[in-house]
Amino acid sequence: MMNNSSRPWWDELSWDQSGQCRTSVSSTTFLIVAYSAVIAVGLIGNTCLVFIISRQKEMRNVTNIFIANLSCSDILMCIVCLPVTVIYTLMDRWILGEALCKVTPFVQCMSVTVSIFSMVLIALERHQLIIHPTGWKPVVGHSYLAVAVTWMVACFISLPFLSFNILTNAPFQNLSLPYNPFTDHVICMELWPSERNRLAYTTSLLLFQYCLPLSLILVCYLRIFLRLRRRKDMVERTRDPRQKKAKGSKRVNVMLASIVAVFALCWLPLNVFNTLFDWHHWAIPSCQHDIIFSACHLTAMASTCVNPVIYGFLNSNFQKELRAALYRCRCWGAPESYESFPLSTVSMEVTKMSSLSVIT
Repeated sequence: MMNNSSRPWWDELSWDQSGQCRTSVSSTTFLIVAYSAVIAVGLIGNTCLVFIISRQKEMRNVTNIFIANLSCSDILMCIVCLPVTVIYTLMDRWILGEALCKVTPFVQCMSVTVSIFSMVLIALERHQLIIHPTGWKPVVGHSYLAVAVTWMVACFISLPFLSFNILTNAPFQNLSLPYNPFTDHVICMELWPSERNRLAYTTSLLLFQYCLPLSLILVCYLRIFLRLRRRKDMVERTRDPRQKKAKGSKRVNVMLASIVAVFALCWLPLNVFNTLFDWHHWAIPSCQHDIIFSACHLTAMASTCVNPVIYGFLNSNFQKELRAALYRCRCWGAPESYESFPLSTVSMEVTKMSSLSVIT
């Protein structure tokens, strides 16, 4: 999911070539503005989502705990990884010390793993509630245990970055110059015992951080979609006057489709780039390496902004809770009165007509 040796291949460039690879002022400005916007929106949106969920006791249900866990991993990404990525991409050398060289890719891999596993847990929980409404139902205690296991597994998966990320100045030593001004410059890169080990690990990350979770999510949401559609047809056949349920079912379907589509689309470019880089790095033009990587990485990081929108800001109850919180700070208008429902939950009541309490 990430390219930690994402620097230009300096050891394959001559001095004349490297001089032609300088980043323009406009592209540098765009990167700074775009990454800054992603950091700001991601931090504000996810912090608001966690705050709203944590402040209301009735909102601490299984789904919301998973959503808050997803937001926490996105917050960690915005605080640690995004600023470092901007600095490293613009400087083309590492100036942040050995500790951050090891910790940053470790945190990024861990955060991405937690985010994806949280989406899988949300999909599995919704699948259980909708497909088997009378069967076993996870409780809050189970969700906290699942969150703890998710973080432990993510830490274990990310451990190789702590071992194999190093600082080195070897690329700058290969420059053929009468006087080399870059002898004290270093880069942060992966140094594995063998190329086979590196490819095995990166390929495993691609499978366990993208392909397999996405496949499982697709299966869960496809079954949910088909079940909701069947229930909607049953309601229409009985001419149920409660049209709000039919409208809510449509909203559920749109939200479920959006979750899968945004997750897949945001991370697809970076996964394609990393796969190409790992197996055929010579196919990527040396001078375009950084700009291509930055575009793919920025697209992937945009998922930290989209999640609060999908899970929170399209939720009317979340908006009302946020307005009420701002009103208490004397920053907003009068609070709206409404019946408080937990975010993104499905009613577990089952009637003879299999009616569904929609996500509102």
